[in-house]
Amino acid sequence: MMKGPKKWRLFALMTALLVFLSGCGREEISTLIPAGKVAQDQFNLLILSSIVMLFVIIVVTIIYVLAIVKFRRSKVGEDMIPEQVEGSARLEFIWTAIPIVLLLILAVPTVYSTFDLADVTAMDAQDEEGVAENLTVNVTGKLYWWEFEYPEQEIRTAQELVVPTGERVYFNLIAADVKHSFWIPSVGGKLDVNPENVNTFYLEFDKESSELEEGVYFGKCAELCGPSHALMDFKVKTLNREDFDAWVAAMQEEQEAPSEALAQEGEALFGQDGLGCIACHAVNSAGAATGQGPNLTTFGDRTTIAGFMEHDEETLKNWIANPQEYKPGNLMPEAASLNDGKELTDQELNALAAYLMSLKVEE
Repeated sequence: MMKGPKKWRLFALMTALLVFLSGCGREEISTLIPAGKVAQDQFNLLILSSIVMLFVIIVVTIIYVLAIVKFRRSKVGEDMIPEQVEGSARLEFIWTAIPIVLLLILAVPTVYSTFDLADVTAMDAQDEEGVAENLTVNVTGKLYWWEFEYPEQEIRTAQELVVPTGERVYFNLIAADVKHSFWIPSVGGKLDVNPENVNTFYLEFDKESSELEEGVYFGKCAELCGPSHALMDFKVKTLNREDFDAWVAAMQEEQEAPSEALAQEGEALFGQDGLGCIACHAVNSAGAATGQGPNLTTFGDRTTIAGFMEHDEETLKNWIANPQEYKPGNLMPEAASLNDGKELTDQELNALAAYLMSLKVEE
């Protein structure tokens, strides 16, 4: 059994570790490093509630220690009975009023922030020419990936959300299959993504993601939705307004055919009836195809494959050959099942990988 001094040494070590580890965190994914007004407001509520709880703990600890020290039996004797205070109007008022005050300190800013963060009345605001004043993104959660549609700009992408900094971005959230939860930890709290109804909210992005170590913010599904729930990641690129407008313009342009011979061969395979990639995946920013698979218009610009794998051709070839091995339960079948039961040759995999990596709109 651990003796008293050893217990205290362990407690001191754990306390010191807690202090040092509290400073750890990655800017692109940590809720403790806010990257927008929404995240900052929520962080302030977290700090406020922590202060209130710490105050309660300190007061209760002080009362507990005083009671033990002042009324210990070795000091007051076995037969001593402390003064009884039942019926004291003053004390009853104090220990009733203090919790009420603490609850009000927590409740007022919490209720205010809740209603403020849920206010999306400006989502449909238009200027005199009928142009939307604010950016709206329609988000659809699917097994196990995310689709992002920009209705005003008439473009669509997947797995990487691109947004401007310094302004509110409004979101319409819905699920195509089961319940999901949309969460960008550094930028704002979670919101459920339901199949039955559209949930709406807004976020603000303060910092350009190019300044981050990873170059993107990390997004997550925060609702257990199946065997690959933990792998249902997406990334967020934040750009200044000028760069964002340039990105939108590039997305709206007709995509050029690849110039390299290997990529051209991959393009032909991609559209081949037997293989059937084009039946599920759109390769233009306005298309959704059948909706079964992600839009691949910006595949070459992405930072990951399938939301979590290294973005290189070798990983891509492994993913195409056997997606279930890496992301169980996703709806993408093995390539062989679409190719009359035949495994794709190395040449075919190389060609498909070269074509997909050529799908870029960013310079």
